[in-house]
Amino acid sequence: MSVLLLGVGVLVAVFVGYNIGGSSTGVAFGPAVGSRVVTKFVAALLMSVFALLGGWTVGRNVIRTMGGEIVPSEQFTLAASVAVLFFVGVALLISNRYGVPASTSMTAVGSIAGLGVATGTLRMATMGRIVSAWVVAPVVAFWVCAMIGRYAYPYMDAALRLDAAEGALLRWNHRGRIAYPVGVSDESTPRQFVASALVVAIGCYMAFSAGASNAANAVAPLVGGGYLDAGIGILLAGGAIALGAFTIARRTLDTVGNDLTDLPLLAALVVEVVSASLITFLSYLGIPASLAVSATMCIVGLGWGRATRTVRANDALSGQGEAKMSVGSLAAERADTPRDVPGIGEEDPEELAAGDLFDPATVGRVVLLWVLTPSVAAAASFVLFSLAPLAP
Repeated sequence: MSVLLLGVGVLVAVFVGYNIGGSSTGVAFGPAVGSRVVTKFVAALLMSVFALLGGWTVGRNVIRTMGGEIVPSEQFTLAASVAVLFFVGVALLISNRYGVPASTSMTAVGSIAGLGVATGTLRMATMGRIVSAWVVAPVVAFWVCAMIGRYAYPYMDAALRLDAAEGALLRWNHRGRIAYPVGVSDESTPRQFVASALVVAIGCYMAFSAGASNAANAVAPLVGGGYLDAGIGILLAGGAIALGAFTIARRTLDTVGNDLTDLPLLAALVVEVVSASLITFLSYLGIPASLAVSATMCIVGLGWGRATRTVRANDALSGQGEAKMSVGSLAAERADTPRDVPGIGEEDPEELAAGDLFDPATVGRVVLLWVLTPSVAAAASFVLFSLAPLAP
């Protein structure tokens, strides 16, 4: 019976990892796919490799937190572990069904917290530390990118002039069935090649941070209960994430890459660096945090900061000026050189409102499901463990 239940637990863990792959791939490579730098297939392949690397290294700290510090590890009986993972998987499947990159870590922690509340074993100090990070991380992401958008982005844009290539990036030579690159194609410039390489490299960094934070969500209960070795659990999670990346991730890639925003390459780089660095740092501390939340707040903060360049700070404080909320300003016409960038208060409000990079309806749907998925997981977990003696 225990062997059969363990088999069910492994299948549920794969189901959770599958949904993680579907959700996190969109967050990591949505900007790159939306900017037509990589295809969905290449995005899935890179996600598979770097998510496994992140889980194998930094992700072990998050597994320790979720496998024994939110609730004592002895609470993770085999039946309880299966139930917790099942609630996580169902909540994530709902969000992926609607093409929204869910907050995987928040959903998993909510499910474990439901177990802890039902059994009276929830460690409030650990939960307080995690929830505080959930509140602070999006705020930090927003304001870091807002400051970049207000004070640095137009100068960076004028200096770097990063553009995606319209055609193929490389020239290829073929020998039988083997093809290898021989240089930059005539359809792209060296600058475009470097820009595209940077976007892909930083997307890989985001995939690493996603694996570091999210691999634990698939296997932490089984590892915490002693049913799987940590290394085996991470390999299992990595394989399941890869499966999700190659299948249901196509929908979330469309949401982040096309519906939510059509980011210029420079904006994509800023968003990816800030959000991935923040999540990797929290994972190093053992705190499960949401890459989806941080990345989206980076997008909004960067555009908001860029839009506020139409108003000087002292004018805004005195009520003499008003900056309209618009992340469409990221598509505003760039200056030829950094010295040609208009000063703060000298920007044209109509120009900074150019484009339509910010879809409030899509963002509202994303935020609603961020709140809904962990709430559903926590409530269902609490009801089950209150009614059924699955944990000691």
